Amino acid sequence: MNPATAPDTGDPGSPRSSRVALGARGRIRRTVLAVTATALLAVGCAPHMPSTSPAPPVPHPAGPEEPTRDDVEAWLDGTLPAALETEGIAGATVSVVSDGEILTSRGYGYSETGTGYEYDETAAGDVVATPVDPEENLFHVGELSEPVTATAAMLLVESGELDLDTDVTEYLDFAPPSSFDTPVTLRHLLTHTGGYEERYRGRTLLDDGEVDLRARLTTDPPEQVHEPGTVPSRSEYGYALVGHIIERVTGDTFEDHVRENVLDPLGMSDSDFRQDALYDGDARPSDGYETDDSRPTWFEGSASAPSEGLSTTAVDMARFMLALLEDGEGPGPLSSETLDLMRGPGLDADTLGTLAEGPRATLGLLEEDRGGRRILGYDGDTAFFHSRIRLHPDEGTGIFVSLNSDGHDEYSAARVLDAVTEGFTDRYLPAEEDEEGAEDISISPTREEHAAMAEGHYVSSRSSHSTFLTVRDLFEQTRVTARPDGTIVVSPDPATGAPAAYEEVEPWVWREMEGERTLVMRADDSEVRDLGFGAASTMTRVDTVREAPTALTVLGISLVILFLTVLSWPISALVRASLKGEPRARAGRAARALTRGAVVCALAATALWAWIVPEATGAWDVAWSLIRSAQGLTLLGALGVLPAAAVVVRDLRGRERWFRVLAGIVVLVALVGFAWSAAVSGVMAWDITY
Repeated sequence: MNPATAPDTGDPGSPRSSRVALGARGRIRRTVLAVTATALLAVGCAPHMPSTSPAPPVPHPAGPEEPTRDDVEAWLDGTLPAALETEGIAGATVSVVSDGEILTSRGYGYSETGTGYEYDETAAGDVVATPVDPEENLFHVGELSEPVTATAAMLLVESGELDLDTDVTEYLDFAPPSSFDTPVTLRHLLTHTGGYEERYRGRTLLDDGEVDLRARLTTDPPEQVHEPGTVPSRSEYGYALVGHIIERVTGDTFEDHVRENVLDPLGMSDSDFRQDALYDGDARPSDGYETDDSRPTWFEGSASAPSEGLSTTAVDMARFMLALLEDGEGPGPLSSETLDLMRGPGLDADTLGTLAEGPRATLGLLEEDRGGRRILGYDGDTAFFHSRIRLHPDEGTGIFVSLNSDGHDEYSAARVLDAVTEGFTDRYLPAEEDEEGAEDISISPTREEHAAMAEGHYVSSRSSHSTFLTVRDLFEQTRVTARPDGTIVVSPDPATGAPAAYEEVEPWVWREMEGERTLVMRADDSEVRDLGFGAASTMTRVDTVREAPTALTVLGISLVILFLTVLSWPISALVRASLKGEPRARAGRAARALTRGAVVCALAATALWAWIVPEATGAWDVAWSLIRSAQGLTLLGALGVLPAAAVVVRDLRGRERWFRVLAGIVVLVALVGFAWSAAVSGVMAWDITY
């Protein structure tokens, strides 16, 4: 889509507005938050459960196990078109490398679908459907930008200009947030263990202008909520700090430095971190889509280039994969020693504890295990683009795939990416088996004890812990349940959204019983405190008072009572008028009026929060006045406990009719439940910088 003919961004029906309304993390996050609104208004008391339909069947053409161009292309042709059609994905771009060369690069589906909608004065019927070109079409790879940023940083480590274990304040011209005595180092930032909470405001770039990275880092920064080096958690802020450190040390802008020292040396001439480069005459960015039959959207930008700003092609990403695989003898700028650092674990048990028994972050990549083989990879998600690389360093093989659509449901893109990357590993690098043909997996004797210690509810460490957005944790919890045989059920599994069973294969290390995923636990003396679901994905235990079944049940019942109370007011008035019933005594009228006002405020606050929370985690910034208004209404609703209690006391003393006393008690209980929910949800947090 030509930006020159795009509608004004203020038009809510414009392609760009339809994109940004979903937010920088895409429909996955927005759909979950929509459940918040539904639960608040209609007593929803359980987290959203996505579709668990299987990925489409994958044809398995005859061929050698060693990846060859013909076999890989035949396998991709038999896998991706069916997967895209089944899941509603408009287009995909793929590249595969092996033995120091680009084995293949392929495009599937469309970068522009020509679906029949209108852009400004141009009828979409005049837009020709354009197939994806893996050499020319730019895809926005989101957090997959971070390995490129890490490469630039490691070049400076190699030259001695940066040190991995020096306090980063030595390189910066400001002090980043700090809540612990342990200083943050470059090693922490590259391994996603800087300890920073998630921040949402201003993340998506709403125009193609330049971004002041320092201003992004110093304006309303997130709090540091974990001790550095202890809790792996993907951090946009951490990698933005890496980018600014590069600027401070080199004197160049981040974008120019990476272009000169990483992209150009690798021949990645079509890739760029500069947002305005997307609109150069020769650039061909793919449109983004909700589904393959939806209207296209503006090619999205990021306000944090080091973390999320890279736009690239499949061929360029193939060149980058080769640089990470070639031991310093290929086209890459890094030496063998530095590549070994980037491909080895960045932290050990000294800070991670038992979490080090599972996959760990390297200095720029993330470990995983499949079939007993070590894999290095990275994922990147934006509002509509979803990307992944998987590298097999021991075999010198890698695969990159990127999609330009969300698909029919919030896990559609993940299923397609799994079908390609996991299917590739299973076909060409199958699990090593023992002599009897079965994978040798032992069962740990501590499984029953550790399963009991793990029971409880957990939330992602990658969330907002100090602001009003803590309320999201009530709707995004994972529950661990111990079974009599010592296995556990994780529901929903963070990777798939569906329940999954795990068994302990060695102390604190659990393997998915019907899959390949690994879970590791870290415990104190009495219970498991953290679950590691990946190299940079940790779930932390929720305090009992904030567990979803309790908190949502109290909130839901309270809201239903308050809603029915409002409905009862006109009905009661009509009944009294028709039957000429005895009116309430004038004494206590003020308390009753204040109680009614509090009921209305509580319901209004709920409706406003149901709108604010999804918007705050999207692309449009929410006005501070709206957030404070919601907090004010919440406070007035909670304070309604006082006049409601006064009404009950007066009715009891005045020997009012039993049904009036009972109604007053019910309303009082509902307002107490609302006040309690407001306290445990975090919506009243003073800090509204999200």
